Amino acid sequence: MIVTVIKTKPVITGDKLTDILDASVNLLNNRSIVVVTSKIISICEGRIVKIGEIEKDELIEQEAQYFLPRETNPYHVSLTITRNNLSATAGIDESNGNGYYVLWPENPQKTANEIRKFFCKKFNIQSCGIIITDSKTTPFRWGVTAISLAHSGFAAVKDYIGTKDIFGRKFEYEKLNIADCLACASTVVMGEGKERTPIAVINEIPFVKFQKRNPTKKELDELKITLDDDLYSPILKSVEWKKGKNK
Repeated sequence: MIVTVIKTKPVITGDKLTDILDASVNLLNNRSIVVVTSKIISICEGRIVKIGEIEKDELIEQEAQYFLPRETNPYHVSLTITRNNLSATAGIDESNGNGYYVLWPENPQKTANEIRKFFCKKFNIQSCGIIITDSKTTPFRWGVTAISLAHSGFAAVKDYIGTKDIFGRKFEYEKLNIADCLACASTVVMGEGKERTPIAVINEIPFVKFQKRNPTKKELDELKITLDDDLYSPILKSVEWKKGKNK
């Protein structure tokens, strides 16, 4: 697997995402995956709020499905469930925002599908994958990794359930999240600071099953897990979540 990062100009309010992508990605092969950070998508969409115009806690309540007040957290950070993801501050970020709060994209799945269509047409290719990423924290671990907020053009999950391990034992629960793994592999190269490399291209990934289409609703639903079925449900259900305004 080869991850190549692409440096861009600073993305600011008023920029068009297609212009940024067109100017930045000059070569793309069949069976490549383009990784784009959610932040530049949000900025291009205008999903930003000037710091000082509204309290951050109001934005968090607006964006989150459920949230815990920041006073319950040792770092004074509000932990939330937002779009079925466990995330800090409902994904709202201030870094590289130039004085703005940057929210998550309006509809990252729709955008991922549109980016895939754009690149397939531009480079006259059949198989192209897209991942839209954001950073995330992990319990009991310092530092952030990454998560795929949306993907298109490839199977996001490899299902091992029912197959056998090297000693003949059947897997009962094992699934590999290809999209999240590739998001992490790209983010470690793209960086989280002032690198200005919000786009990456992944090549030589024979383990990825490409699809000449957008993911189906069924495939997207298979990525999700209900709170009752979640491995961590005893912990998640043991706190008193407050209901946010995002349904």
